[in-house]
Amino acid sequence: MPASGLVRSLGGNRRSRRQDQGALAQGQRQPTSNRTRSGTMKTPVAILVRVSTQKQETDRQTAELEAVASAKGWHVVEVVREHGVSGSSKTRPGLARALELARQGQIRKVLVHEVSRIGRRNSVVHAFIEDLTDAKVSLYWHSQSIETLLDNGKTNPATAIMLAVLAEMARAEKETLVERINSGLAEARRKGRTLGRPKGTAMDGAELLAKHPDVVRQLRAGQSIRNAAKITGKAKGTVERVKAALG
Repeated sequence: MPASGLVRSLGGNRRSRRQDQGALAQGQRQPTSNRTRSGTMKTPVAILVRVSTQKQETDRQTAELEAVASAKGWHVVEVVREHGVSGSSKTRPGLARALELARQGQIRKVLVHEVSRIGRRNSVVHAFIEDLTDAKVSLYWHSQSIETLLDNGKTNPATAIMLAVLAEMARAEKETLVERINSGLAEARRKGRTLGRPKGTAMDGAELLAKHPDVVRQLRAGQSIRNAAKITGKAKGTVERVKAALG
């Protein structure tokens, strides 16, 4: 090859390398692990684990869910771990974080080992699933190998029955809660105790819960007062009073 041709060839190779480096600097890179071999994006998911006192059991459940995600070609965006939180607790930061990822569009599924990992209260479980469904995010629980949404985004008929049962049980729980509140207030009045503000200036606890079920649902799902107010469009003071009524 003539010397002039060799120089042009070497120059072209150098320009090609500089262009490749520039493309990488601008964020153009090879497909990462969140893509399939064909180049399509894997379904982004979050794993939700409530950390128990038995760390070995927690690790086992996490490993099983990660294996499921790998087998199904799902990309685990985040493993959400709740530390030191009871399934019956009203404040659930793990649920709140999973809902945040869902509403931001970062995930399409939430993976749990069993429904009890979400909560022991039926109202909490039902509210969490409803909120995920509103965000078009499916819940997959491994113990039953079932999802709440089909691939087309519609509700899975098999889980629709379960949701109906949960909704009815949640309604019964709410009625029981209201009855206990009313019973407690009646007993306090019988003993001559003064409750809250003068009569007619503010609602009692039962009325407050009945008037703001959306706020109750968000608080039981683990949302903070600020987030619950933002989601429901209610004043922060209203949310604070509802939380106080929940006890």
